[in-house]
Amino acid sequence: MRRLIAAEFHKLATTRLWLWLLLGSVALTALYASLAIAFGDTPDNPTPPLASPAGQRTVFSVGQGAGTLLAVLAAIGLTGEFRHQTATTTFLATPNRSRVVLAKLIAYALVGVGYALVCIAVTIAIALPWLNAKGIRVPLTGNGIPATLAGVVAAVTIFGLIGVGLGALVREQVATVVGLLVYLFIAEPIVTRIPALSSWTIYLPGAAANALTQVAQANQNFLPPWQGGLVLAAYGLILAAAGTVLTIRRDVT
Repeated sequence: MRRLIAAEFHKLATTRLWLWLLLGSVALTALYASLAIAFGDTPDNPTPPLASPAGQRTVFSVGQGAGTLLAVLAAIGLTGEFRHQTATTTFLATPNRSRVVLAKLIAYALVGVGYALVCIAVTIAIALPWLNAKGIRVPLTGNGIPATLAGVVAAVTIFGLIGVGLGALVREQVATVVGLLVYLFIAEPIVTRIPALSSWTIYLPGAAANALTQVAQANQNFLPPWQGGLVLAAYGLILAAAGTVLTIRRDVT
């Protein structure tokens, strides 16, 4: 298994895509953190005041946005095997297909931890001096912030599993990537803001990630953090399991 995981990291390192998506995650994190602080105390802002623990947790949760681009990277890592017709060689070298998928799941979960830690560092670098300039002292070891940061790491990691699992289910690279981007950036943000649908939209992946990282918004309800974590983990595990089963049963070509 170690060799398979090492092989996945070698495949990942042969292109610069991981770096570009990491830089994209950093840019999005910096943008979201800056917007959250710049407009955090405006009268019509739906998030709690920046001086409150809930407002601070919301600011420090923005690193979870890296999960979207990590899911794309993970999906490409799986679907690329079929698009570039390397799946046959991979499965001939390792006939146990479940081990191949498991290696990809582990590798991209570890990459997710790295993405999350980098984005957390960016958030802290932006938030602490900016909030301090506003006269707001932020205790990184208090106000529930450690739980939020742990939630960011968990959420991004799980999105890595979602990307691999979805890629194994769909196989088509373009369809998988476009579907992920449209769903996570457009479709879910729209439907979760429709009050009449709130009874079930709180169980969608993005809403579950928001719950896990303790995002607070006046116009949107979320599950308790532990429930959000369980829901998001269920998405990751179910997609990973389903993708593994179909990879074993379907023809490579």
